[in-house]
Amino acid sequence: MAQPEAHNFRLLSHDTLGTHGNVGEGMSLQLAKGGRRIMWMAHECAPKNFTAVDVTDPRKPRMILQTELPHRNVRSNSLEICGDIMAVAYQTGTHGATPAGIELFDISTPEQPKSISFIDRSGPRSRGVHQLWFIDGKTIHCSSGAADFMPRNLKDDQCYTAFDVSDPAKPRERGRWWYPGTEERDSAQPVPRHPKFDTGWRAHNTNVYPERPDRAYVGYIDGGACVLDISDIGAPKLVGHWNPHPPFPGFTHTAMPLFSRDLLVVSDECVRTEGADWPKLVWLLDMRKEDNLVSIGTLPIPPMEEYALGGRYGAHNLHENRPGPSFYSDTLIFGTYFGGGLRVHDITEPLQPKEVASFIPAPPEGSPMKAAMINDVHVDENRLVYCVDRFAGGLYVLELTI
Repeated sequence: MAQPEAHNFRLLSHDTLGTHGNVGEGMSLQLAKGGRRIMWMAHECAPKNFTAVDVTDPRKPRMILQTELPHRNVRSNSLEICGDIMAVAYQTGTHGATPAGIELFDISTPEQPKSISFIDRSGPRSRGVHQLWFIDGKTIHCSSGAADFMPRNLKDDQCYTAFDVSDPAKPRERGRWWYPGTEERDSAQPVPRHPKFDTGWRAHNTNVYPERPDRAYVGYIDGGACVLDISDIGAPKLVGHWNPHPPFPGFTHTAMPLFSRDLLVVSDECVRTEGADWPKLVWLLDMRKEDNLVSIGTLPIPPMEEYALGGRYGAHNLHENRPGPSFYSDTLIFGTYFGGGLRVHDITEPLQPKEVASFIPAPPEGSPMKAAMINDVHVDENRLVYCVDRFAGGLYVLELTI
């Protein structure tokens, strides 16, 4: 089991979130009235929905709100802030259950969030929404099921979907795209299943950046990384696709473009314990030709034997260079690796990436895991780093010292 470490990081504070420190992959920073800075976090599972922590003084975080889910068969794994509007994704544990979809909140008074509307995405073959992306106040891009979406295989139950929320009280669907061959009514042949790690051909992260508003960069689980032309958002088109699964063990999570470098950073999420689905890597792709994405390397991480005991070890979330109170870099890649903690890589030379910082806290009290499982990361515009534990550890606030 890995020992606690802090290389080129200084721990400023730690908040266990009132003993409910199981945070998912929804972290978003709000610049609230009066100069306050509020970190909002979605929980990995019930009973809690989302938590707000005042991090105006990063050395003294203060929890100001924690809400409940309606029942244990739903999770709010993902959320995003845009101004004083928060979007929260709800995914159920079984198909056909509710609530499944997206809820919009007015958080102008952070201690008193007010529900504005709910986008219902429940259905007989739907678990709702797993992830969402909301940066411009107008459009939510997400991985969603729907009442009228009919996947051939229930593992393929969430597709890329866009909603117009310019009037947050009256959201409407604008378009959707799924990989050809995954929907019952497709004329295309069914997609091939992974022979060992069949976790589905469905959308995960659905990133759309202001530099290229006509493109969506989608992690498509066992389908690899997809680049979509969304210039006509009612009819998205696949323009780029890269998929190393098999022989690699699947579950593409994030595809993050670095436009100034013509690079695409792609993470494959570790979803099994004790190294059962090793290796789960962060890939660097040359995207000078988006219709011919080419792998040029992976980010180096320590051997599995050093970190895999007691839980997951491998890639997961990235700091995604989103707009807002957020750090942007085209050379420093911040990633979470579960038992491997938080790790930062310098890709100034993309053919020779190198690790330059790492952080692993002590095993959290009350966790079912033998080690901390660092799940998500957000870096603010001041290079303060916020990362969270998947099971019990809560929020860690760090200062990068390089």
